[in-house]
Amino acid sequence: MAGRMVLYKLVVLGDGGVGKTALTIQLCLQHFVETYDPTIEDSYRKQVVIDSQPCMLEVLDTAGQEEYTALRDQWIRDGEGFVLVYSISSRSSFTRIRKFYNQIQRVKESCSTSSSYPPSPAQPPQPPLPVPVMLVGNKSDRVTEREVSTQEGHALARELGCDFVEASAKNCVNVEKAFYDVVRKLRDQRQHASRPPQQTNNRQNTAKSSRQPLNGGAPEANSRYYRQKHRCVVL
Repeated sequence: MAGRMVLYKLVVLGDGGVGKTALTIQLCLQHFVETYDPTIEDSYRKQVVIDSQPCMLEVLDTAGQEEYTALRDQWIRDGEGFVLVYSISSRSSFTRIRKFYNQIQRVKESCSTSSSYPPSPAQPPQPPLPVPVMLVGNKSDRVTEREVSTQEGHALARELGCDFVEASAKNCVNVEKAFYDVVRKLRDQRQHASRPPQQTNNRQNTAKSSRQPLNGGAPEANSRYYRQKHRCVVL
């Protein structure tokens, strides 16, 4: 039985020329773009089935140039999960990954602290969930031009607390994995957030503890209230 279609908003970030557009078009259109045409902002939608669940992916392909930093803030606000791309044949694109990652964290933290409504006093504020990020070392087919090792990619991913994969948009290697694993994390977070708070057991435990006798004796079975002893004084 097919479930309802769920929308996931993904944003692809990284330096110019690392293959962000090539990865996005390979995912959405199953086609490899040979020529480099700098992107400012392109949006794609694709219906997929991930782990037997239908999904609608909205993938935003963005500009990597420095002059679009202000626009990037808005792209990050609108996004839910992020694919951070560098080229294994470009050391400088790898070095700039931290800058993109820090911008994601800054914008998302700003969004979480600017809520219009204060938290309910009955429910203390929950810490924000980590932003799902996939680090992608693209152009893994360029073996002879490699400037960034696989081990360096893994080390940076551990430092940033995100997943990592090397991919090739040209050979369609790990393209789906790069995007689908972000969707899986978003889905897990949504399912966790939709669970009702476990308050019933706490109330029951509190009620039980309040019925314990003060003198340390065992409570009577099936007794709702604790019986108090009375003394009679004759004058």
